[in-house]
Amino acid sequence: MRRLTYLGHSAFFIEKDWDGILIDPFITGNPFANFDYKQKRITYILLTHAHLDHLGDAIAISKHTGAIIVAVVELANYCIEKGAKAMGVNIGANLKFKWGSVRFLQALHTSSNPDLPYGGVAASLLIDIDGTTIYHAGDTALMPDFAMIGELYNPYYALLPIGGYYTMGIEEAAIAAKMLFAMEVIPMHYNTFPNIKVNLREFIDLLDAQGQKCNPLKPNEYVEI
Repeated sequence: MRRLTYLGHSAFFIEKDWDGILIDPFITGNPFANFDYKQKRITYILLTHAHLDHLGDAIAISKHTGAIIVAVVELANYCIEKGAKAMGVNIGANLKFKWGSVRFLQALHTSSNPDLPYGGVAASLLIDIDGTTIYHAGDTALMPDFAMIGELYNPYYALLPIGGYYTMGIEEAAIAAKMLFAMEVIPMHYNTFPNIKVNLREFIDLLDAQGQKCNPLKPNEYVEI
């Protein structure tokens, strides 16, 4: 089984055989999340940055399941100090696992939380599962790196924030999708809070006009990858 499930906001769960990989597990406090990590096999947790709507429940999940958090080194060290298992990397790292690989790439955003004034730089993630590439942009503004990522890695799935205010909005995300040459775009980081409410139809129409598929998953919906 290879499955990508949307958990709401920017949280996703990838299942590959006996491995479960969580991304930015903002569960507690997420009005859309319905995910009981105590009933799941979770081996790794990938974090894009330290903001609490992305770090989320990662430390608690790691403590309960033994899952290893993978994050930029400053954030990883913070998680270790809090009792979690973690490995610290930096931008440019390409890590190999039995379930595939993850490459830490640039994102244009800040990274901190009330307990951690500096959480290192924010990252985006390029995940490869048996040749299927998934690009999780994390929180980011529109940036020229998207063109490089599209040219070098040509991700099949692009998980892009569209909410504006804290990240790029609908128009910029559509440009990012085009730069990435993504075959399927899954929007994220929208409608969770009042200031990131959007008209999803606008994004779908923009992608349709440029010949790209938008797949707006509802929380707990998934795609077979």
